[in-house]
Amino acid sequence: MEATRSSVLLAVIFAVLIGAAGFGILSGRFAVAFVAIITLGAAMVPLLLPGLVRVHVPAGFSAAVALFLAGTLFLGEVGDFYNRFWWWDVLMHAGSAVGLGLVGVIVMLILVEAERLTAAAVTVSVFAFCFAVSMGVIWEIFEFTVDQIFGTNMQKSGLVDTMWDLIIDCLGGAVGAASGFAYLKNQQAGGLAGIIREFVGRNRRLFRK
Repeated sequence: MEATRSSVLLAVIFAVLIGAAGFGILSGRFAVAFVAIITLGAAMVPLLLPGLVRVHVPAGFSAAVALFLAGTLFLGEVGDFYNRFWWWDVLMHAGSAVGLGLVGVIVMLILVEAERLTAAAVTVSVFAFCFAVSMGVIWEIFEFTVDQIFGTNMQKSGLVDTMWDLIIDCLGGAVGAASGFAYLKNQQAGGLAGIIREFVGRNRRLFRK
């Protein structure tokens, strides 16, 4: 049932992006069309992974990625949500940090459960947290670089915006890491830990335990 809901959400997001791309082309708003097409292409990457590297991504995670990309690239930039709603940037950073925390957990699980190294649940969680925060730092460096080279304003209020983004990255990364800890302590745990359990179940060849 959950996979069905995620698939429906994914289909709706794709339909909206395709419609926006078509509208942009027909109305001459090519910037809208370009962003919609880029967002659609990026959102399709998790769906293409099984055929490319034989890694099966849960439908819920694919839907979350598509929703995040639509929110940050399409609504955030084209819809100007970042300026219209003060909390939009907070929501996007928190969501991405939680997702990166889960990715960090999965990377460590592949290494640990394939017996390439040994690590306690706390160690896995700490790595996941550091991974999420590191990705957040790299993104802030990217924003700073683009602003300096092209004269854009991705950092908005500069240092204040950057610091709040990093704080939110830390909080979101902690949530993702905590979900990994919950999974390792109780593999029947639901919520975000359920996404990890589903990934493990769909990719048994990556795990020996």
